[in-house]
Amino acid sequence: MAYSKLTSLAAVAELIPDHAVVSVSSSSGLGCPDATLKAIGERFARSGRPRQITTIHPIAAGDMYGIDGIDHIARPGLLKRAIAGSYPSGPSSRESPRIWQMIHRDEVEAYNLPSGIIFHMHREAAAKRPGVLTKVGWDTVVDPAHRGGKMNRVTTEDIVTRVEFAGEEWLFFKSIPVDVAIIRATSADEKGNLSMEHEGAYLGVMDQALAARNNGGRVIAQVKRIVPTGTLPPQSIRVPGTLVDHIVLDPDQMQTTQTRYEPDISGEQPRPLASFAPVDWGVSKIIARRAAMTLLAGETVNLGFGISALAPYILLEEGLHGAVTWAIEQGAIGGLPLQDFQFGCASNVEAIIASPDQFTFFQGGGFDRTLLSFMEVDGEGSVNVSRLASKPHVTAGIGGFIDITAQARHIVFSSYFTAGGLKLDIVNGGLRILQEGRFKKFVPQIEEVTFSGVRARENGQNVTYITERCVIALEAQGLTVTEIVPGIRLEEDVLNQAGVSLRVSAQLREMDARLFSPELMTLSLGSQKDA
Repeated sequence: MAYSKLTSLAAVAELIPDHAVVSVSSSSGLGCPDATLKAIGERFARSGRPRQITTIHPIAAGDMYGIDGIDHIARPGLLKRAIAGSYPSGPSSRESPRIWQMIHRDEVEAYNLPSGIIFHMHREAAAKRPGVLTKVGWDTVVDPAHRGGKMNRVTTEDIVTRVEFAGEEWLFFKSIPVDVAIIRATSADEKGNLSMEHEGAYLGVMDQALAARNNGGRVIAQVKRIVPTGTLPPQSIRVPGTLVDHIVLDPDQMQTTQTRYEPDISGEQPRPLASFAPVDWGVSKIIARRAAMTLLAGETVNLGFGISALAPYILLEEGLHGAVTWAIEQGAIGGLPLQDFQFGCASNVEAIIASPDQFTFFQGGGFDRTLLSFMEVDGEGSVNVSRLASKPHVTAGIGGFIDITAQARHIVFSSYFTAGGLKLDIVNGGLRILQEGRFKKFVPQIEEVTFSGVRARENGQNVTYITERCVIALEAQGLTVTEIVPGIRLEEDVLNQAGVSLRVSAQLREMDARLFSPELMTLSLGSQKDA
């Protein structure tokens, strides 16, 4: 049988019409159909087509630093509008990704919406339903009472509204029919059936394919290899060939950013736990250790990027790997979540589920705890993680943060107390501040609300902020310092360095001395039964 659906990259780029709505599967470099996006950019450079397309990126718009992904098509005239869970970020030492330059210059309409909501918008579009009715995002940056997810001055259309239904107010994210879905898999057979045996996550490829097919659009799948029909086990098929119109081949596609292929990421072959290096000794490790101390054995715990991502390695060092089950928005359950460029993947996973299903789990609050980071906190306990006007391209945006925190029972935010030149020394079982940071992180007004402390109190959520010098709890009366690090002065180093009023607990205590020694802590986790 002929490979009738096999199409060249150049030819498939010609199939993207002007003004099309194009849904692209990607999470950082994980699952990114990079060769296809590059071909579309090259076509535009040659011919000026396609023009004025809208792209939707449910989790991320390419790799972390804009090396691939949306930057291939981030060209004025080509890209009219981008809707994404997150955008590529980059260090201030290099030129910002092209998409951020376009957003900053008002050259493209841009929205930043919760990743899970974007996936569910695809499901609604596929079923010809009007949209997503939800409380996720209430009183945050995606709420029309704030900015409705709009990222610059040329972005004016309201795609999120407040509506009344059944006697309550809700956020309504309207469905967006898809003209072209560009997805990625590992293998395609002659009929276009897709399997994902080398992928670190399935993301939302099925939902994106359905959103295109059911609205009369095309589905383009980039794969690593083509195999004869009948050689792929039916239970391994993630998208059936009946939904796939075109197959493009890229034998060199990366598994994820800076990773050609590692079988432990796709769950094909376990990696010895002894091969993972321990966390380098330093203040970030101290913060991660304190975050790990909040965990209870048997919990299912979501994990965010940043210092929090060190917590699984703290448990590994302490002989507690497997005591909690990690759940990541890209779909991994169990195993050891990876860091840095591989964040979003996990080694030795127990299961991989589709991201839209994982987000349903998160939005409904079925998990026990989440460990996340923060950039800014205001006096209400609200958190900004999504954008800083002074360094917009260094931040990635919302991602799954709002989906995760909407109903989470226990939220642990971790970061440094100040930023910009902060220098610390670990001495005598505690910390000494050598040079204070120039920028406060606890501020009267945060730039945008990614997490609402007001709503968290209304919902009875348990919220903790862990820093290198103190632990703060969000209590009914406000932000309250509950622990302080030995060597840190309460008045000078904590209360005076916060731009908001902090209460001090009557039971204020010092942090556990074991945190400040490089030796193992002999950590033990409490039980859920005792909580």
